[in-house]
Amino acid sequence: MTRFVDIPWLAFAALAAPFVVAAVFWWQHRRRSRRIAALGGEAAIARLAPRSARKPPVARAVRIGGALVFALVGLAGPRWGMGTASMHQRGLDVVLALDASLSMMAEDERPSRLERMRQEVRRYRAASPGDRNALIAFAGKSYILTPLTSDHSAIELFLDNFDPNIVGLAGTALAPTIIQGTQLLQAANGSASRALVIMSDGEAFDDHDAAVRAAGAAKKAGISVITVGFGTEDGTTIPVREGAVMAQKRDSDGQIVITKYDPTLLKAVAAAGGGEFIAATDGDRGGRISQALSRLDAEQREVEEGLSRPLRLSWFLVPALLLLLLDAWHNDGGNWERARRLLRFAAPLIIAFLIPIVAQAQDPAKLYKAGRFAEAARKWRQAINNGDARPGTLYDLGTALLAADSLTNAEEALDRATAAPDARVRRLALYNLGLARLKRAMLPDDPDRQRAIEGALSAYRALLLEQPADGDAKWNYELALRLKKTNSGGQRETPQNAPQQQPQQAQQQEENRQMSRQQAEQLLAAASRDERETQARKQAGTRVQRPPGGKEW
Repeated sequence: MTRFVDIPWLAFAALAAPFVVAAVFWWQHRRRSRRIAALGGEAAIARLAPRSARKPPVARAVRIGGALVFALVGLAGPRWGMGTASMHQRGLDVVLALDASLSMMAEDERPSRLERMRQEVRRYRAASPGDRNALIAFAGKSYILTPLTSDHSAIELFLDNFDPNIVGLAGTALAPTIIQGTQLLQAANGSASRALVIMSDGEAFDDHDAAVRAAGAAKKAGISVITVGFGTEDGTTIPVREGAVMAQKRDSDGQIVITKYDPTLLKAVAAAGGGEFIAATDGDRGGRISQALSRLDAEQREVEEGLSRPLRLSWFLVPALLLLLLDAWHNDGGNWERARRLLRFAAPLIIAFLIPIVAQAQDPAKLYKAGRFAEAARKWRQAINNGDARPGTLYDLGTALLAADSLTNAEEALDRATAAPDARVRRLALYNLGLARLKRAMLPDDPDRQRAIEGALSAYRALLLEQPADGDAKWNYELALRLKKTNSGGQRETPQNAPQQQPQQAQQQEENRQMSRQQAEQLLAAASRDERETQARKQAGTRVQRPPGGKEW
């Protein structure tokens, strides 16, 4: 049987409450009647005791009993149906351009420039949770990893797998990166201020004047350019792996390369872009980024979240309060009675504070948002074991298992949720089902990697046929194509994960411009051709393709 409350024994207590209240009032009425009868005859009683004191307090028993019933049911955590909730956040649209050149592997910042850059990105995002972010990786060319998204897990998954192999052309070129970041921000919807944050060691080998001009163009477009430095000016060598051993990077003449942090270009770009330069010597660079962005105008965003069997507290709390107020209104008296009325007024406030505490402790959505994925999954599985076979609950279970890296179990739950009659739940389940299979395809020891890749392609293909304009699904589909090619070629490339749809998260992609199925297929075909060209360049030799000028770090 499906459970409609979180604490069943309180619901049973609510059923017994009217009888308990009736018994208490009947007993009190009997005692009062005996005391009144002791006053004397009927004439004395009529003169000394008002008629209201001799009547059974039926109306008051109904009011108090009803308030107690409603309060107990509210404390039990009633749930039914589907609902929505809105969250308000203030944030900016920020593109994070991350240097993926080989020089970022230098260890003059511990443990390395690249790892320190990851840490600073996480610090910034922790300080500015309302921002929408996109990721761009750049070396000899720039490559968009994610579109603008509020999904924290998407950024984390990409950061975890960020390395110099992600871009097919070595070197460092800032001008194309600034141009691409500007275009990405100009295409964004909303009234929030926009900023481009470039994180690099500043050792760029392209035309510096072109980078400054691109930053100036970004400023004219209303986009602030902030630059963040990494490394030391003394510099160090670049560790590279040659076979099974680590060696030092050498140039074309056989000399050991010394990479140095160069703040000159980063300062010039920030000045031209109307932003701020954050030096490599600054301590909390992630916090400094958040402070610099705080001077811009943030946008109030309303994020609507779908809820599977949400709590219906107000349906019971409000009637309980009204009944108590009505009882207080009808029972005015002396000082002692007023004191009792005050206590009755305080009781609903205490209940109002207790209900959210109990609800938060029991609500699996709260556990998920707190990062307690395994506990949230246990709560949702318990609900399913108790008879809740709603597709929305299956989707929530699968998503929590996915976040907890229980991939096989996540696939099972999400696969069942894809049969949902609700199109929104079905699309979300297809999205996360594909993501679960992509994560399995990342595991080098998984014997079914190829089947996982095919399953991911199938899930995203089905999703795109239903919703061709889903930009995130297109990114994931392209990723699956890349994994399929690298897997069949016998080489393993560390793939980049895609955004994970959260439990109860609204499908915001429906607001985007719709395109035909034929246009979507053409776009995917073009992305596949571009990926084949990138893979061909990577497989042309053991080294990544050199940029013009020969400098590849």
